[in-house]
Amino acid sequence: MNLKPLYDRVVVKPIEADEVSAGGILIPDNAKEKPTRGEVVAVGEGKALDSGSLRAPKVKVGDKVIYGQYSGSAYKHEGTEYKIVREDDILAIVG
Repeated sequence: MNLKPLYDRVVVKPIEADEVSAGGILIPDNAKEKPTRGEVVAVGEGKALDSGSLRAPKVKVGDKVIYGQYSGSAYKHEGTEYKIVREDDILAIVG
């Protein structure tokens, strides 16, 4: 994929939730929550500060992250769904 996000934006490939609950019950598609976890596939150059400099991003390509459920914009490329979110919308890096 040749997609380069601008400034503090990050392209995330969502990781789908499990289709079976911990108790072994199959979860139908309409009952699943929107994914809030994903893998970073592209990172912008950083956030522009008032001083004119750029703050380097805290996430890097390959990081597994948790982001806000309703944050970002959906983007589809060659049949694969991506989310483009601001770095501020990323809540945590999953270790």
